Amino acid sequence: MRLGVISDTHGHCDYTKAALSVLEQQQVDLLIHCGDIGPPQIVGLFAGRETHFVFGNTDQDQVDLRLAIAEVGLVCHEYRGDIERGGRRIGFLHGDDAGAFMEMIASGQYDLVCYGHTHQKELHQQGRTWVLNPGAVYRASPHTVAVVDLDSMHIEHVVIEQISV
Repeated sequence: MRLGVISDTHGHCDYTKAALSVLEQQQVDLLIHCGDIGPPQIVGLFAGRETHFVFGNTDQDQVDLRLAIAEVGLVCHEYRGDIERGGRRIGFLHGDDAGAFMEMIASGQYDLVCYGHTHQKELHQQGRTWVLNPGAVYRASPHTVAVVDLDSMHIEHVVIEQISV
């Protein structure tokens, strides 16, 4: 099973479409969005793809975001997500709450913890937990997403090269 991890779209449709195109080419089975989604209109781009969202520090319109996510049949986890797929436990949050972020990693309960916020791609292992920041779809250079093969735990950052704005 392949997981796509995306963060910090900040409502920019062209960048998000390009990121989703890259993730489709990578044949991901499900997506996690690590927050800073942007206005509710961005959510519609994820329709038809199993996607789990958390809010980021710039997601001010949470009522409308919740509604938009529900309307397209996706899942809003509020501030902290926790799912199990492919025999792996995955935790995710935006990363702006350093205490919650460190607590999730230190718990040792997760195979993978995903976060965003910094707009910097990052990957390291702490104990049994892989800690992954996919980078950012907007306000990053380069623009990146991440793909995780949950069977092998092979994790790679993928650059979004063709963005037409």
